[in-house]
Amino acid sequence: MATHQAFLCNPTHRIIFYFTPKHCSWLNQIEISFSILARKVILRGNSLSVENLCHKIKKFIAYFNETMAKPFRWTYQSKPLAA
Repeated sequence: MATHQAFLCNPTHRIIFYFTPKHCSWLNQIEISFSILARKVILRGNSLSVENLCHKIKKFIAYFNETMAKPFRWTYQSKPLAA
């Protein structure tokens, strides 16, 4: 397993795997960010080309970072799901 993980984490490869904790709280933050992007940009418009869509996404990210960005508050309190 150690050699397999070393192979997957090799920084010279084009794709690098990062092993994260099982609870992956950062992943929830990414999912929230993609949800905002999808609701505000992708679902509300149509694009004539991939380049146009990329331009819209980059423009929205710049606007979001300047005007609406704030830290997400993590509310998980380590309580068991079942009693």
